[in-house]
Amino acid sequence: MNIKAVYFIGIGGIGMSAIARYYLQRGLVVAGYDRTPTPLTRELEKEGALIHYDENVNLIPESCLDEASTLVIYTPAISPEHAELQYFLIHHFDIQKRAQVLGTLTRTHRGLCVAGTHGKTTTSSMTAHLLHQSHVDCNAFLGGITKNYGTNYILAPKSDYIVIEADEFDRSFHWLSPFATVITATDPDHLDIYGTEDAYLESFRHYTELIQPGGYLILHEGLKMQPNPSSGVTTYTYNRESGDFHAENIHIGGGEIRFDLVSPLGNIDRIELGVPVGINIENGIAAMALAQIAGLTPEEIRRGMASFRGVDRRFDFHVKNPKLAYLSDYAHHPEEIRQSIESIREVFPGKRVVGIFQPHLYTRTRDFYREFANALSLLDEVILTEIYPAREQPIPGITSQLILDNLKPGTQGRLIQKQDVLNAVRSTDFDVLITLGAGDLDNDAEDIATIVQEKSRQ
Repeated sequence: MNIKAVYFIGIGGIGMSAIARYYLQRGLVVAGYDRTPTPLTRELEKEGALIHYDENVNLIPESCLDEASTLVIYTPAISPEHAELQYFLIHHFDIQKRAQVLGTLTRTHRGLCVAGTHGKTTTSSMTAHLLHQSHVDCNAFLGGITKNYGTNYILAPKSDYIVIEADEFDRSFHWLSPFATVITATDPDHLDIYGTEDAYLESFRHYTELIQPGGYLILHEGLKMQPNPSSGVTTYTYNRESGDFHAENIHIGGGEIRFDLVSPLGNIDRIELGVPVGINIENGIAAMALAQIAGLTPEEIRRGMASFRGVDRRFDFHVKNPKLAYLSDYAHHPEEIRQSIESIREVFPGKRVVGIFQPHLYTRTRDFYREFANALSLLDEVILTEIYPAREQPIPGITSQLILDNLKPGTQGRLIQKQDVLNAVRSTDFDVLITLGAGDLDNDAEDIATIVQEKSRQ
């Protein structure tokens, strides 16, 4: 097929937009639909993408109506009944899931993939930065906007490596063929897709079978799933000597984190984290393992770790002054939330920490409301908004009240409407404020930051 145009259904998604940028930089016509305009879609339009926001076949550009030269890419979050998807199906266009396109790229490049319930966006972004600033370089398709590059995509036509965030939603990562992969965590999630924890774990086990012969599998120590790769397995962990890759001589203090990497591929001392958050020690160990496999030198790894600036909405500071701090985090799984709050406690010992959490999906709330309550009880005060539905319809009886009712005794908590978030920030006493969730709460981040700055001057 001689592709001249690529049409995206759900072009504004973080993973979809990265592929859209790939085709834009190759000079193809790129167009698509998304439900609402966002900063990301506006950036894509500036870069040349033709985007509309009404589900209307008549709005598909004429340049994308030739089935012989147009590739259609869709996200599994789109309904099968979507009018534009149905049009392309009826007219026999070449239609692929986002993951299929990434899978093809892993068969033409050396794929360094990062999978896992949580931690994969930061770890894959770290890996991409390490390679991109080294003599190896890489292409990258990421699940977040990196602060180093202001994008979720890196193009390096001369590099043989491609870094991919391997998404388990809808079993998307089963399309990939990694040269090397990290699995960060397998805490159950997406049970609306998998049904049971066993099915979820089996999906990861199958993913390990897809590693190329002679490739590499690096597992976080202690995962429940049993891998079945064609090659050997190594493990990584924070600072226990049982992990093949781990940290030693960890120093946390004065706004800095330094440690030594212990690695079967060669130890590296004097690692300094550019984003000095405890969880990034673990993320960094996994990223450095992939970087060593790709052939980076110790000095390149040191330089890359120190210069990594993080990812939007991943432990993302908007305000940090001697009086108050405000940060946002994409954490939307109980274990992610627990790790995020524990990291805050590490950075701000003894401070009053308040969190505003917008639950993401009715099914996830139904399946994990007790676990959410336990994790959020690590805060001094919990403010809950209504559930962000994304692709789902409401489920009777499933509301944020379930989480509120299960907070541990002694934990302050209340439920508000999202429209009242700014007033809640104004009226609440805190030293550190964090907004949590994968919904649209982050749209208020700029206004929240302004209020926090005002409070810090009072």
